[in-house]
This record gives sequence, structure tokens and C-alpha cells, in this order.
Amino acid sequence: MMLRHKLLLLTATAALTAVGCKDKVAVVDGPLPPGAVQVIADENGFKPSSVTFKKGETASLVFTRTTDDTCATEVVFPELDVKKDLPKGKAVTIEVPTDKEQKLTFQCGMGMYKSSVVIN
Repeated sequence: MMLRHKLLLLTATAALTAVGCKDKVAVVDGPLPPGAVQVIADENGFKPSSVTFKKGETASLVFTRTTDDTCATEVVFPELDVKKDLPKGKAVTIEVPTDKEQKLTFQCGMGMYKSSVVIN
């Protein structure tokens, strides 16, 4: 299923590039993989700002940055020691561990926009 999702994203991105829509942003409109939640990074931070998953279930966040007018050009999970660039208009998937109940922070690289993932 993950391969199908990646192919869909690559096809959408290629289509936008081919028609010269450099101002349009590819946001995941189709079905997300099971357990995935889409997170948009824009000029106001991350939306949604809090996500809840059940302990033991598959979980991931699919980030898409929609603007250049933001410091959220990367996402950082301090507790997981994960840092990923968020290229504008490209979906970036991060798997979330759900093996125990916990609250994780995700934030921009500067720590100005802070959000959370709750596992319960």
C-alpha cells in the first residue's frame, strides 16, 4: 500500500510540474495509508496541531509544506531524534512509534511552532 501511495504522489507532482503550475502545491488528496494523518505546514504552523493515535496501532504523519512564508521548512521530533526537511509541495512521511503511551512533540527547526502526538 505504501508503494501505491508513493506512486500516486510522484504522479501528482510530475503532472503539476509538466503543466507549469509551480505556484500550485500538491497536497495529499487521495487516500492515505492506514493509520496516517495528513499535517499541513503553512505560515501559521502545523495543522492539525495535535494528533492522537491508539497504542499498538500503525501510525504515521504525512507532512506537506504549502508556503515559503514559514519557518516550518523542516520538522523535528526531539524525543525521537528525528529531523526531516519539508520541501514545499512534497509529502514527507514520518512513522510514529506507538509501542507505549506517551506524548511526543513535533516542531519546526527553530522551535517556534510546536505541536504534539499523543499515544494512548
